[in-house]
Amino acid sequence: MKKLLLMAAIALGSIGANAQQNLTLSTYKGTDLAKYTGKTLNVSVNRYVFNGWNTISLPFDLTEAQVNEAFGNDCRLERLVGVENDGSNIRLNFQDCKAEGIRANVPYILHYTGETGTKSFKTENVAVYDAPSAITFTAEGTGETVTMACAKTQKAAEGLYGILAKDNAEATFVNVNSISTGFYATRCYIQLSNGNSTLLTTNHIGSDVTDIKSVVKAGERVEVYNLSGVKVAEDVKGLKRGIYVVKGKKVMVK
Repeated sequence: MKKLLLMAAIALGSIGANAQQNLTLSTYKGTDLAKYTGKTLNVSVNRYVFNGWNTISLPFDLTEAQVNEAFGNDCRLERLVGVENDGSNIRLNFQDCKAEGIRANVPYILHYTGETGTKSFKTENVAVYDAPSAITFTAEGTGETVTMACAKTQKAAEGLYGILAKDNAEATFVNVNSISTGFYATRCYIQLSNGNSTLLTTNHIGSDVTDIKSVVKAGERVEVYNLSGVKVAEDVKGLKRGIYVVKGKKVMVK
């Protein structure tokens, strides 16, 4: 009898452990991730995506193969790598990064070629992390900061930029003050230090960007240009994070 009770207790414990390993991520109101952070779980995601460009940030990693399985082999994934002044506007430079997959709590733009609707996928044995998602760049000249971050829970839209379905052909971020629903969880937004009256434009950069250290030797003085072809420096010292053109090549300062 004691042996049977022990086996039953082990079985119940096993069932409880398995139940704790499953998490359905709320992509609308949000999920309280504090109690899950650092745990390895089986995570289910039901995410509404539009044909065209979307934003996404997840609290766990996905490999390139898993991204393709979830959103199709033709999907594109890009992350913000720098910003530039473009006249009176600000240009957002996004770089292709699908080969790296999705990294936990990093904000991305995702191009989906399928039909608009809910995509469901499950990822097993992934580490879940509740961590900040914001990345910030400073526009040269104006000193205005551009921050891209993820809504962990439903977030009011006031003062923010987002991609509306009608503007998603080129991943155009626009003033979304008038959107009453705000941003649902796992969606990303952009915030400017000077408010949201500035026009933002999006520039898609391929994967042909290299580390500046592989192009410029230590102590070498070179002319540095932005992606618009405007010279911004005659030395790489003190360059802020972003994408530049040096010796005819696109380089990244991290």
